[in-house]
Amino acid sequence: MEKPQSFKYEFVALMASLMSIVALSIDALLPAIPEIGNHLNVMNSTDNQLLITMIFLGLGFGQLIFGPLSDSFGRKPIVYLGFIVFIIGSVICVSTKSFNMMILGRVLQGIGLSSPRSIALSMIRDSYNGDYMAKIVSIVVMFFILVPVVAPTLGQFLITYFNWESIFYVNLIFGVAVMVWFWQRQPETLPVKKRITFSSHLFIDGTKEFFKYKEAVAFTLVSGFITGSFMVYLSTAQQIFQEQYQLSDMFPYIFASLAISVGLATFMNSKLVTKYGMWNIAYVAAVAYALISIIYVVLYWSGNNPNIYILLSFFAAQFFSVGFLFGNLRAIAMQPLGHIAGIGAAINGFVSTVMAVPIANYIGGFVTDSVLPLFIGFSFFGVLSVLVFFIMKRKLQLINS
Repeated sequence: MEKPQSFKYEFVALMASLMSIVALSIDALLPAIPEIGNHLNVMNSTDNQLLITMIFLGLGFGQLIFGPLSDSFGRKPIVYLGFIVFIIGSVICVSTKSFNMMILGRVLQGIGLSSPRSIALSMIRDSYNGDYMAKIVSIVVMFFILVPVVAPTLGQFLITYFNWESIFYVNLIFGVAVMVWFWQRQPETLPVKKRITFSSHLFIDGTKEFFKYKEAVAFTLVSGFITGSFMVYLSTAQQIFQEQYQLSDMFPYIFASLAISVGLATFMNSKLVTKYGMWNIAYVAAVAYALISIIYVVLYWSGNNPNIYILLSFFAAQFFSVGFLFGNLRAIAMQPLGHIAGIGAAINGFVSTVMAVPIANYIGGFVTDSVLPLFIGFSFFGVLSVLVFFIMKRKLQLINS
């Protein structure tokens, strides 16, 4: 008998908090990137983007370690292990005077944070399925999105009244508080009888099982396309608004307002997904994502940046569609993987993130004096995403006919 699917407020808040440690570690640092670059004698300002993209690299690879382990040893112990790695990375970041060591620290932070990030998704899959799972993921993502609303402002406050190192200390304090809450209040979601016996070929067997499900593979790729193009924005936002538009003082507020656009969409998705289905909503959102960026490219092909209000309108519309994609894409990919939720979430996160990092690094290198390359990237990967949806839709129609 299928277990009843009921809304658990504390569970949702805890999963959102686990994922929010990741968002805080990325977004609170954005206003401090130029100062950190100067402190570490970085000559090329575009290299500063590595402070953002390299944490994503760690997030991608770390999941391959922690996901399979959580299928064998349970979710909670592996979350604690990941947080220990995050602490080590944070210590390196605040104590080094070398840019290369700072990058290593950021990679270690990402590896450590990959545990709460991916295992939160595994715990949701342990507890829910179908469109209701998409509803829960959307609500978790909505609260997760609230962190970027306040994180840059928090980061700006900390570097104004203290120093850039204080951002890392605040991240640690927040993380410890969440870990204590998690330890005290969250039961283990993977019973011993459902765990996979640990072995040297655990990852290989799990990977083979993952690739049996074409829907999981296809929408993991789409997640990579969308995450990669969106990561370009994250890594270049400071450069665009502070250098191209000379809006240093307004940057935290601009960043927050655009994050609200994503959060509003995820909230609407949580209300609509059980009625219209995660598949249908994600398909429409992918089409919108592609069309909005194509319109921008056609209108501003010259490369001259538009008025800031026009740019913000395009960004807001683009990110509104992203809000309907993030949660639904993960839920669609995870739906057939309930029996291997740990390694399933790990491979989903690994593939989408490792795809995203080179996409962000490559396109980000062109975003020097114009926003146009960013929207070209949005257009290219938006169209690819729509094509994947179209192919999968045809296959489902053939199966059902």
